[in-house]
Amino acid sequence: MDKKRRDFIWQSSIAVAGASAFGFSSCKQGAKETKKEPISESIVSASPLFMISLAQWSLNKAHFGGKMTALDFAKTAKQDFGINAVEYVNQFFPDKAKDKTYLSDLKTRADGEGVESLLLMIDHEGSMGLIDEKERKKSVEKHFKWVEAAKFLGCHSIRVNSYGEGPAEEVSASAVQSLSELSTFAKDFDINVLVENHGGISSDAAWLVDIIEKVNLPNCGTLPDFGNFCIEEVDNKCIKEYDRYKGVKEMMPFAKAVSAKANAFNDAGQETKTDYKKMMQIVLDAGYHGYVGVEYEGENEAQGIIATRKLLESIREELKG
Repeated sequence: MDKKRRDFIWQSSIAVAGASAFGFSSCKQGAKETKKEPISESIVSASPLFMISLAQWSLNKAHFGGKMTALDFAKTAKQDFGINAVEYVNQFFPDKAKDKTYLSDLKTRADGEGVESLLLMIDHEGSMGLIDEKERKKSVEKHFKWVEAAKFLGCHSIRVNSYGEGPAEEVSASAVQSLSELSTFAKDFDINVLVENHGGISSDAAWLVDIIEKVNLPNCGTLPDFGNFCIEEVDNKCIKEYDRYKGVKEMMPFAKAVSAKANAFNDAGQETKTDYKKMMQIVLDAGYHGYVGVEYEGENEAQGIIATRKLLESIREELKG
Protein backbone atom coordinates (compact mmCIF):
# COMPACT_ATOMS: atom_id res chain seq x y z
CA MET A 1 0.00 0.00 0.00
CA ASP A 2 1.50 3.40 -0.93
CA LYS A 3 1.85 6.21 1.59
CA LYS A 4 -0.88 8.43 0.09
CA ARG A 5 -3.39 5.59 0.24
CA ARG A 6 -2.41 4.72 3.81
CA ASP A 7 -2.68 8.37 4.90
CA PHE A 8 -6.10 8.61 3.27
CA ILE A 9 -7.35 5.53 5.12
CA TRP A 10 -6.13 6.85 8.46
CA GLN A 11 -7.45 10.36 7.95
CA SER A 12 -10.80 8.91 6.94
CA SER A 13 -10.97 6.73 10.04
CA ILE A 14 -10.09 9.67 12.27
CA ALA A 15 -12.73 11.76 10.57
CA VAL A 16 -15.37 9.15 11.32
CA ALA A 17 -14.18 8.91 14.92
CA GLY A 18 -14.35 12.65 15.42
CA ALA A 19 -17.88 13.09 14.10
CA SER A 20 -19.40 12.91 17.57
CA ALA A 21 -18.31 13.93 21.05
CA PHE A 22 -16.96 10.47 21.80
CA GLY A 23 -16.93 9.05 18.31
CA PHE A 24 -19.79 6.59 18.66
CA SER A 25 -22.67 8.16 16.77
CA SER A 26 -20.44 8.70 13.75
CA CYS A 27 -21.88 5.72 11.86
CA LYS A 28 -25.16 7.62 11.65
CA GLN A 29 -23.60 10.73 10.14
CA GLY A 30 -23.58 11.58 6.45
CA ALA A 31 -20.41 11.66 4.37
CA LYS A 32 -20.38 15.46 4.34
CA GLU A 33 -20.01 15.51 8.12
CA THR A 34 -16.92 13.29 8.36
CA LYS A 35 -14.29 15.99 8.88
CA LYS A 36 -10.99 15.29 10.60
CA GLU A 37 -11.18 16.36 14.22
CA PRO A 38 -9.14 19.51 14.87
CA ILE A 39 -6.43 19.12 17.46
CA SER A 40 -6.40 21.84 20.09
CA GLU A 41 -3.33 23.10 21.91
CA SER A 42 -4.79 21.88 25.20
CA ILE A 43 -4.59 18.27 24.02
CA VAL A 44 -0.82 18.30 23.66
CA SER A 45 -0.02 20.45 26.68
CA ALA A 46 1.24 19.05 29.96
CA SER A 47 -1.13 18.76 32.87
CA PRO A 48 -0.38 19.41 36.54
CA LEU A 49 -2.30 16.23 37.37
CA PHE A 50 -1.12 13.78 34.72
CA MET A 51 -0.18 13.64 31.05
CA ILE A 52 -1.43 11.36 28.30
CA SER A 53 0.63 9.06 26.12
CA LEU A 54 -0.24 6.46 23.49
CA ALA A 55 0.70 2.79 23.70
CA GLN A 56 1.61 1.31 20.32
CA TRP A 57 -0.52 -1.74 21.12
CA SER A 58 -3.58 0.47 20.62
CA LEU A 59 -2.81 0.22 16.91
CA ASN A 60 -1.97 -3.47 16.82
CA LYS A 61 -4.60 -4.23 14.17
CA ALA A 62 -3.20 -1.53 11.92
CA HIS A 63 0.33 -2.86 12.42
CA PHE A 64 -0.49 -6.53 11.96
CA GLY A 65 -2.76 -5.67 9.03
CA GLY A 66 0.00 -3.85 7.19
CA LYS A 67 -1.70 -0.44 7.31
CA MET A 68 1.19 1.14 9.19
CA THR A 69 4.63 0.35 10.55
CA ALA A 70 6.48 1.33 13.71
CA LEU A 71 8.11 4.12 11.73
CA ASP A 72 4.67 5.70 11.26
CA PHE A 73 3.77 5.53 14.93
CA ALA A 74 5.04 8.85 16.29
CA LYS A 75 3.55 10.82 13.40
CA THR A 76 0.22 9.03 13.78
CA ALA A 77 0.16 9.64 17.54
CA LYS A 78 0.79 13.36 17.15
CA GLN A 79 -1.00 14.29 13.95
CA ASP A 80 -4.00 11.98 14.07
CA PHE A 81 -4.60 11.69 17.80
CA GLY A 82 -3.05 14.82 19.32
CA ILE A 83 -0.79 12.83 21.66
CA ASN A 84 2.85 13.80 22.00
CA ALA A 85 4.34 10.89 23.95
CA VAL A 86 4.53 7.23 22.95
CA GLU A 87 5.13 3.75 24.33
CA TYR A 88 6.65 1.30 21.88
CA VAL A 89 6.01 -2.46 21.60
CA ASN A 90 8.92 -4.57 20.35
CA GLN A 91 6.54 -6.95 18.55
CA PHE A 92 6.28 -4.37 15.77
CA PHE A 93 10.05 -4.29 15.14
CA PRO A 94 11.22 -7.56 16.72
CA ASP A 95 14.47 -7.90 14.76
CA LYS A 96 15.59 -4.27 15.08
CA ALA A 97 16.97 -4.13 18.63
CA LYS A 98 20.56 -3.89 17.37
CA ASP A 99 19.80 -2.13 14.08
CA LYS A 100 21.11 1.37 14.77
CA THR A 101 20.07 2.60 11.34
CA TYR A 102 16.46 1.61 11.96
CA LEU A 103 16.46 2.88 15.55
CA SER A 104 17.97 6.18 14.40
CA ASP A 105 15.15 6.54 11.87
CA LEU A 106 12.58 5.73 14.56
CA LYS A 107 14.12 8.28 16.92
CA THR A 108 14.53 10.96 14.25
CA ARG A 109 10.89 10.68 13.24
CA ALA A 110 9.71 10.96 16.85
CA ASP A 111 11.99 13.92 17.53
CA GLY A 112 10.86 15.58 14.31
CA GLU A 113 7.24 15.42 15.46
CA GLY A 114 8.11 16.67 18.94
CA VAL A 115 7.04 13.30 20.34
CA GLU A 116 8.64 11.93 23.49
CA SER A 117 9.59 8.24 23.62
CA LEU A 118 8.71 6.92 27.08
CA LEU A 119 9.08 3.18 27.28
CA LEU A 120 9.52 -0.01 25.32
CA MET A 121 7.27 -3.00 26.02
CA ILE A 122 9.05 -6.33 25.52
CA ASP A 123 7.27 -9.53 24.48
CA HIS A 124 8.36 -12.87 22.99
CA GLU A 125 11.79 -12.80 24.62
CA GLY A 126 10.92 -15.10 27.51
CA SER A 127 9.56 -14.39 30.98
CA MET A 128 11.42 -13.38 34.10
CA GLY A 129 9.52 -16.13 35.96
CA LEU A 130 10.80 -19.18 34.09
CA ILE A 131 11.72 -21.92 36.54
CA ASP A 132 14.24 -23.74 34.36
CA GLU A 133 17.56 -22.07 35.22
CA LYS A 134 19.03 -22.31 31.74
CA GLU A 135 15.92 -20.84 30.12
CA ARG A 136 15.65 -18.19 32.83
CA LYS A 137 19.17 -16.93 32.19
CA LYS A 138 18.58 -17.00 28.45
CA SER A 139 15.47 -14.86 28.90
CA VAL A 140 17.33 -12.28 30.97
CA GLU A 141 20.13 -12.07 28.39
CA LYS A 142 17.64 -11.66 25.53
CA HIS A 143 16.40 -8.50 27.23
CA PHE A 144 19.84 -6.85 27.37
CA LYS A 145 19.66 -5.68 23.76
CA TRP A 146 16.26 -4.09 24.39
CA VAL A 147 17.63 -2.17 27.37
CA GLU A 148 20.25 -0.73 25.03
CA ALA A 149 17.62 0.00 22.37
CA ALA A 150 15.39 1.77 24.91
CA LYS A 151 18.32 3.93 25.97
CA PHE A 152 19.11 4.77 22.34
CA LEU A 153 15.50 5.83 21.71
CA GLY A 154 15.44 8.03 24.80
CA CYS A 155 13.01 5.91 26.80
CA HIS A 156 13.07 5.77 30.59
CA SER A 157 11.93 2.14 30.96
CA ILE A 158 11.33 -1.26 29.46
CA ARG A 159 8.33 -3.40 30.39
CA VAL A 160 8.94 -7.11 30.93
CA ASN A 161 6.80 -10.17 31.70
CA SER A 162 7.10 -12.18 34.90
CA TYR A 163 4.54 -14.97 34.60
CA GLY A 164 5.64 -18.60 34.70
CA GLU A 165 4.49 -22.20 34.91
CA GLY A 166 4.79 -24.02 38.22
CA PRO A 167 4.29 -23.36 41.93
CA ALA A 168 3.85 -19.67 42.74
CA GLU A 169 6.78 -19.74 45.18
CA GLU A 170 9.16 -21.12 42.55
CA VAL A 171 8.01 -18.68 39.87
CA SER A 172 8.43 -15.88 42.39
CA ALA A 173 11.98 -16.94 43.28
CA SER A 174 12.91 -17.09 39.60
CA ALA A 175 11.34 -13.69 38.90
CA VAL A 176 13.18 -12.08 41.79
CA GLN A 177 16.49 -13.45 40.54
CA SER A 178 15.82 -12.45 36.94
CA LEU A 179 14.60 -8.96 37.75
CA SER A 180 17.57 -8.38 40.03
CA GLU A 181 20.00 -9.36 37.27
CA LEU A 182 18.22 -7.39 34.55
CA SER A 183 17.74 -4.29 36.71
CA THR A 184 21.40 -4.33 37.68
CA PHE A 185 22.35 -4.44 34.00
CA ALA A 186 19.80 -1.70 33.14
CA LYS A 187 21.07 0.60 35.90
CA ASP A 188 24.19 1.41 33.87
CA PHE A 189 21.92 2.66 31.08
CA ASP A 190 19.62 4.67 33.39
CA ILE A 191 16.75 2.42 32.35
CA ASN A 192 13.98 1.17 34.64
CA VAL A 193 12.67 -2.39 34.46
CA LEU A 194 8.90 -2.44 34.93
CA VAL A 195 6.65 -5.41 35.54
CA GLU A 196 3.07 -5.29 34.30
CA ASN A 197 0.13 -7.34 35.48
CA HIS A 198 0.09 -9.28 32.24
CA GLY A 199 -1.64 -12.61 32.66
CA GLY A 200 -1.32 -15.72 34.79
CA ILE A 201 0.25 -15.35 38.20
CA SER A 202 1.58 -11.91 37.24
CA SER A 203 -2.01 -10.61 37.33
CA ASP A 204 -2.09 -11.34 41.06
CA ALA A 205 -1.07 -7.89 42.25
CA ALA A 206 -0.12 -9.01 45.76
CA TRP A 207 2.20 -11.64 44.29
CA LEU A 208 3.71 -9.12 41.88
CA VAL A 209 4.27 -6.46 44.53
CA ASP A 210 5.97 -9.02 46.77
CA ILE A 211 8.47 -9.67 43.96
CA ILE A 212 9.24 -5.97 43.53
CA GLU A 213 9.76 -5.58 47.27
CA LYS A 214 12.14 -8.53 47.34
CA VAL A 215 14.16 -7.18 44.40
CA ASN A 216 14.38 -3.89 46.27
CA LEU A 217 16.18 -1.93 43.55
CA PRO A 218 15.21 1.68 42.72
CA ASN A 219 15.02 1.02 38.97
CA CYS A 220 12.72 -2.00 39.31
CA GLY A 221 9.06 -1.06 39.52
CA THR A 222 5.57 -1.71 38.22
CA LEU A 223 3.39 -0.72 35.27
CA PRO A 224 -0.19 -1.08 36.53
CA ASP A 225 -2.66 -1.91 33.74
CA PHE A 226 -6.32 -1.13 34.43
CA GLY A 227 -7.56 -4.29 32.77
CA ASN A 228 -5.04 -7.15 32.88
CA PHE A 229 -6.17 -8.85 36.07
CA CYS A 230 -7.30 -12.24 34.81
CA ILE A 231 -5.31 -14.85 36.74
CA GLU A 232 -6.83 -17.93 35.16
CA GLU A 233 -8.58 -18.58 31.83
CA VAL A 234 -10.42 -21.60 30.44
CA ASP A 235 -11.38 -21.63 26.75
CA ASN A 236 -10.57 -17.91 26.49
CA LYS A 237 -12.92 -17.13 29.36
CA CYS A 238 -11.62 -15.67 32.59
CA ILE A 239 -12.61 -17.82 35.57
CA LYS A 240 -10.45 -16.13 38.21
CA GLU A 241 -9.88 -12.40 38.31
CA TYR A 242 -8.09 -10.12 40.77
CA ASP A 243 -9.99 -7.00 41.82
CA ARG A 244 -8.68 -4.34 39.45
CA TYR A 245 -9.08 -1.40 41.82
CA LYS A 246 -7.39 -3.23 44.67
CA GLY A 247 -4.67 -4.40 42.30
CA VAL A 248 -3.86 -0.94 40.92
CA LYS A 249 -3.85 0.51 44.43
CA GLU A 250 -1.35 -2.13 45.56
CA MET A 251 0.89 -1.59 42.54
CA MET A 252 0.89 2.21 42.48
CA PRO A 253 3.57 2.80 45.17
CA PHE A 254 6.06 1.17 42.78
CA ALA A 255 4.65 2.55 39.51
CA LYS A 256 6.81 4.40 37.00
CA ALA A 257 4.15 4.26 34.27
CA VAL A 258 0.41 3.57 34.08
CA SER A 259 -1.57 1.82 31.34
CA ALA A 260 -5.18 2.94 30.84
CA LYS A 261 -6.67 -0.18 29.26
CA ALA A 262 -9.95 0.32 27.39
CA ASN A 263 -12.13 -2.10 25.44
CA ALA A 264 -15.53 -0.49 24.83
CA PHE A 265 -17.50 2.65 25.63
CA ASN A 266 -21.16 3.38 26.30
CA ASP A 267 -23.17 6.25 24.82
CA ALA A 268 -22.05 8.54 27.66
CA GLY A 269 -18.41 8.01 26.74
CA GLN A 270 -17.62 5.89 29.78
CA GLU A 271 -15.50 2.75 29.55
CA THR A 272 -17.78 -0.23 30.17
CA LYS A 273 -15.44 -2.40 32.28
CA THR A 274 -13.53 0.15 34.35
CA ASP A 275 -14.71 3.15 36.34
CA TYR A 276 -12.03 5.50 35.02
CA LYS A 277 -12.72 8.27 37.52
CA LYS A 278 -12.38 5.84 40.42
CA MET A 279 -9.23 4.35 38.91
CA MET A 280 -7.60 7.70 38.19
CA GLN A 281 -8.35 8.85 41.72
CA ILE A 282 -6.42 5.81 42.97
CA VAL A 283 -3.53 6.74 40.67
CA LEU A 284 -3.46 10.35 41.84
CA ASP A 285 -3.89 9.46 45.51
CA ALA A 286 -0.65 7.50 45.21
CA GLY A 287 1.12 10.72 44.29
CA TYR A 288 1.57 9.78 40.63
CA HIS A 289 1.52 12.67 38.16
CA GLY A 290 3.36 11.21 35.19
CA TYR A 291 2.11 9.84 31.90
CA VAL A 292 -0.97 7.64 31.63
CA GLY A 293 -0.86 5.55 28.47
CA VAL A 294 -3.92 5.06 26.27
CA GLU A 295 -4.09 1.33 25.48
CA TYR A 296 -7.21 0.52 23.52
CA GLU A 297 -8.00 -3.10 22.64
CA GLY A 298 -11.42 -2.85 21.02
CA GLU A 299 -12.58 -3.08 17.42
CA ASN A 300 -12.27 0.40 15.91
CA GLU A 301 -8.83 1.60 16.92
CA ALA A 302 -9.22 5.20 15.77
CA GLN A 303 -12.53 5.66 17.59
CA GLY A 304 -11.28 3.87 20.70
CA ILE A 305 -8.08 5.87 21.02
CA ILE A 306 -9.96 9.15 20.70
CA ALA A 307 -12.63 8.03 23.16
CA THR A 308 -10.04 6.94 25.73
CA ARG A 309 -8.11 10.17 25.36
CA LYS A 310 -11.28 12.25 25.71
CA LEU A 311 -12.35 10.33 28.80
CA LEU A 312 -8.97 10.87 30.45
CA GLU A 313 -9.07 14.56 29.54
CA SER A 314 -12.55 15.01 30.98
CA ILE A 315 -11.56 13.28 34.22
CA ARG A 316 -8.42 15.38 34.41
CA GLU A 317 -10.46 18.56 34.15
CA GLU A 318 -12.99 17.31 36.69
CA LEU A 319 -10.38 16.30 39.22
CA LYS A 320 -8.55 19.61 38.84
CA GLY A 321 -11.46 21.35 40.43
